[in-house]
Amino acid sequence: MLDILPHDGDITEIRLARPPVNALSFELLTGLREAIEQAPRSGARGLVLSGAQGMFSAGVDVPALLQRDRTGVRAYWREFFAVGAALATSPIPVVAAITGHSPAGGAVLSLFCDYRVMAQGPFRIGLNEVQVGLVVPDCIQLALRRVVGPYRAERLMVAGAMIESEQALACGFVDELTGVEQVVTRAVHWLGELLALPSHAMLRTREAARADLRAAWHDVDALPLDSFIDAYFHPETQATLQQLVARLKSKS
Repeated sequence: MLDILPHDGDITEIRLARPPVNALSFELLTGLREAIEQAPRSGARGLVLSGAQGMFSAGVDVPALLQRDRTGVRAYWREFFAVGAALATSPIPVVAAITGHSPAGGAVLSLFCDYRVMAQGPFRIGLNEVQVGLVVPDCIQLALRRVVGPYRAERLMVAGAMIESEQALACGFVDELTGVEQVVTRAVHWLGELLALPSHAMLRTREAARADLRAAWHDVDALPLDSFIDAYFHPETQATLQQLVARLKSKS
């Protein structure tokens, strides 16, 4: 489900590898969290999080999630939040190599990274949770507000907007665009330039700059998980998610 690929300069690439769309299953989330946490202990000085060409991640594996009871749903979402926390509190810089479409959960994970390189073209990214009946918790809203500003974040999240790469660059959702084949290369290059700076000064400055994000995500069990689960089981949300799965089945 994951490919761990070394690059020069003590950079490790963690590539999502769960065809066809890198849907975030519980097992993939667990492996991803462990890989993020293990990387600094294994000597990595920087991480690149990537996906398949044309598809970074389709987000939450909704069909599988709907099969879980409340205990299973809570375990799933806690693991999702734990991955966000691992990225938000990572002691080493992380670059999101957004290799294609990145709705919902995929977009969320990219927001906790230090920098976002996205494939140029008709690829979409966004927090479309509202469109599928989910509430975006404030701890995730914070991550988007940090990147695009409060008003733009409000407009994007309340509408559940999915925006194409050029618009994402224009509003600051991503930091640069490049051809889909070059996304990882550019991510590694940017990270290499960052890691070439005096390490102590760079890391301490980074730590201070990300203090608000770290404070919000330092304790997974202090996050508003139970209220989020209550909202997940709201009848309207469940009906909307069931309709989404029905549409996916009809397309396949």
